[in-house]
Amino acid sequence: QMDEKWIIISEEDRRPGAMTREQYILATQQNSLPRTEHPQFYPVGIYGWRKRCLYFFVLLLLVTMIVNLAMTIWILKVMNFTVDGMGNLRVTKKGIRLEGISEFLLPLYVKEIHSRKDSPLILQSDRNVTLNARNHMGQLTGQLTVGADAVEAQCKRFEVRASDGGKILFSADEDEIVIGADRLKVTGTEGAVFGHSVETPHIRAEPSQDLKLESPTRSLVMEAPRGVQVSAAAGDLKATCRKELHLQSTEGEIFLNADTIRLGNLPVGSFSSSSSSSSSSSFSSSSSSPSSSAPHQTIYELCACPNGKLYLSPAGAGSTCQSSSNICLWS
Repeated sequence: QMDEKWIIISEEDRRPGAMTREQYILATQQNSLPRTEHPQFYPVGIYGWRKRCLYFFVLLLLVTMIVNLAMTIWILKVMNFTVDGMGNLRVTKKGIRLEGISEFLLPLYVKEIHSRKDSPLILQSDRNVTLNARNHMGQLTGQLTVGADAVEAQCKRFEVRASDGGKILFSADEDEIVIGADRLKVTGTEGAVFGHSVETPHIRAEPSQDLKLESPTRSLVMEAPRGVQVSAAAGDLKATCRKELHLQSTEGEIFLNADTIRLGNLPVGSFSSSSSSSSSSSFSSSSSSPSSSAPHQTIYELCACPNGKLYLSPAGAGSTCQSSSNICLWS
């Protein structure tokens, strides 16, 4: 054991070059420590199971890096990555170019879509193909849907133009439908069916076809402020009805201009000399006898009853039309 020695030095004894108490104690302790003749050296490093674990993790990291590099090279090879793009996708100065069939699983936002000059542009889907147009607010302004059953277009105005882009062939909006073609041709066997009125300046059939205006269950009305003209320049004009045919003119006259005017199936009235001589306005017409009651009679007079009904009366020296005829009374 080392004896500790304490030395008290007064403040007056402190002069330059004198030792302090702490320095003296440290100096006496260092001198009193035992000195070893053979010093021991301890090794520095990782040994044992720690070293083996470290080597194992380094080897595992190396294998992972090699597999990752191999997978990256395989993906680059399969996807055909090049300096210009990958696969069928090529990045050019004008945009992006796709070659072959391309599938998009998420929405595609582009400004323009063009096909090659020698190939068509085909948009194909297992369900519907829908094209939407929106304004700057994101609201839907136009939509074109191509489905399995129909093609639907929702827009304010639908137009079909000619190849030059100038003439409108067809346009439709909420107010009207305009057909701008030179000729509207309906090839269906049932013709054209209109649910309401039709306004047209000219209706004409094909050169070798007949023109037929028919209303199976209702009446057929043709109106015009300056008249309706029905003309058959190279054929016959036939008007047939089941009940009554009315020809009416409120302010003008009904003018029949033809070489021969025939009124068939008119009844023949009897003539009595003792009957009243008052008759309605009439005019004579020569025709063959419509009845076998007077086999020798070949000339008849056309008579009109006060109610407007026409009948034939055997012609005589004077007018044989009688207002009291049985045909006028029983009609």
